[in-house]
Amino acid sequence: MRTLALATIFLGIVLLWPTGVVADVPSEPLPSCSSNMTYSQFEIRGDELRRVKRYEDAIDCYEHALRKVPKSASLKNKIGIANLLRGKYNVAEQYFIDASKLDKKNSEILNNIGVIAYLNRNYGKAVKYYKKSLALDELSASVHSNLGTAWFAQKKLDRAVAEFTRAIELDPEVVLRSSQGGVGARIASPEERAKYMYMLAKLYAKRGDAERCLLCLRKAKEEGYKKIYQVYQDEEFAQLRQDPRLIEIVPPAQ
Repeated sequence: MRTLALATIFLGIVLLWPTGVVADVPSEPLPSCSSNMTYSQFEIRGDELRRVKRYEDAIDCYEHALRKVPKSASLKNKIGIANLLRGKYNVAEQYFIDASKLDKKNSEILNNIGVIAYLNRNYGKAVKYYKKSLALDELSASVHSNLGTAWFAQKKLDRAVAEFTRAIELDPEVVLRSSQGGVGARIASPEERAKYMYMLAKLYAKRGDAERCLLCLRKAKEEGYKKIYQVYQDEEFAQLRQDPRLIEIVPPAQ
């Protein structure tokens, strides 16, 4: 049930991986780690195995590397992410906490502690850690988006809108996808998903981004948003009302 929950509980949450290049995954099946690998080879193989969702094998490689460099915050963060992806939230959290003790100024690790808090529905704690992360890297679109999602979960929509607006300013795509190497998922309730997508449509419309606005409106409609016809009253959509694509998605009331 934990693994399923990862795919259905949260929307737009992004895990952050340590900066760096991850080697391309070969087309042939990947072997597991072998004992004669170097530290670097263990880590690279772990990254490759993680990318093909062989999380337990990835963790084994990272742990081999960690024995060689036991105070690596980056490796502990990667082990935490792999455990989170396999639904082991408590184990993941402990690795993130251990990593943060080794690297107190790492915004990515603080974000990931916030992700665990969000998954555990401790939204106040999630907000706290996302804010700590942003204090170290205010230009992270992903963390602004995560903070917006935590505010949204608490129904603090004004604060959510402010964070999503900032996220979109930094990266117009960030709220519609997960970051490379990270993970995004969806809110379980179709009603909440629909409300979320309509809110994003407003933000994109306000920026004059018709393509992404219409994409969000279409998704809001597909999720059954009950107030979809407000596009003909909400001022954010004024510039789109003569666009045939909008009329196709939301035909005017007769």
